[in-house]
Amino acid sequence: MAKQPKAGKVGESSKEKKGKRSDAEKLRREVGDSKTIADPPPDREADLARAPKWQPRYPGSGRLDGKVAIVTGGDSGIGRAVCALFAREGADVAIVYLENRADAVATAAIVEAEGRRAIAIKADVGKPKAGERIVAQTVDKLGRLDILVNNAGEQHPAADIRDISPDQLQQTFATNIFGMFYLVQAALPHLKKGSAIVNCTSVTMYQGSKGLLDYSATKGAITAFTRSLSENLVGQGIRVNGVAPGPIWTPLNPRGGAPAEKVATFGESTPMKRPGEPNEVAPCFLFLACDDSSYMSGQVLHPNGGTIVNG
Repeated sequence: MAKQPKAGKVGESSKEKKGKRSDAEKLRREVGDSKTIADPPPDREADLARAPKWQPRYPGSGRLDGKVAIVTGGDSGIGRAVCALFAREGADVAIVYLENRADAVATAAIVEAEGRRAIAIKADVGKPKAGERIVAQTVDKLGRLDILVNNAGEQHPAADIRDISPDQLQQTFATNIFGMFYLVQAALPHLKKGSAIVNCTSVTMYQGSKGLLDYSATKGAITAFTRSLSENLVGQGIRVNGVAPGPIWTPLNPRGGAPAEKVATFGESTPMKRPGEPNEVAPCFLFLACDDSSYMSGQVLHPNGGTIVNG
């Protein structure tokens, strides 16, 4: 079990800063000092000098016993931490990944080490038929579906809106928000009273982000989708909520197109003066997926290091 950090930890240890800056320097050697990186290097967790913390931080209490969850983007980062915590709480998990099979297999092993079943499904969630295939494989292999976690996402930093090509714009929206529609459409016949959908939005929806124009726009769409879908499904006893993480240390950030100079100081502008860890975010997903949040729907939780947001 991972050591529980002290609540309200402010700042980073020297080891954490050294690892983060090592990752920034590695990125600089690979792609130079470009402000935007059109084709970032691979994003395996094992490639990071500062390893993200995904390990559950407390014993399970059976809050998801007998349930089955789909977690998109489940191979690494926040998705891996969610898969691990769901498994500890008793759920079998379908891990959806785009192309990083090594991380997906490692996450499946984490789930199985908790005594639960895991399957890894390779799919591009932005493709219209992907949702149907993901759900069909999950129900076929794991027998049912109770929880849908829409976590998959991509970002492409751009300082100038004119640098965002039509293809990039469409791809970002397809992955980040269209894929949620496709998956909900496919999952709905299998969901029932007591089921839960949890969508991953972002602090950028609330603050804006001058360098992530298309990404932050999709996150705004996700928040509106979450609230509207909640209104649509709450009468069926299906709850829909969201999580809006702040800067979290996952492969998406140091290996997702940000320049090396930003990676070197990533997360230090938050009130807690550090990036969050995936296992500090996963409990929000667990809370919204389990019966502890039985009187919540259409809401968003904000694990963001103390940044005040409205809405």
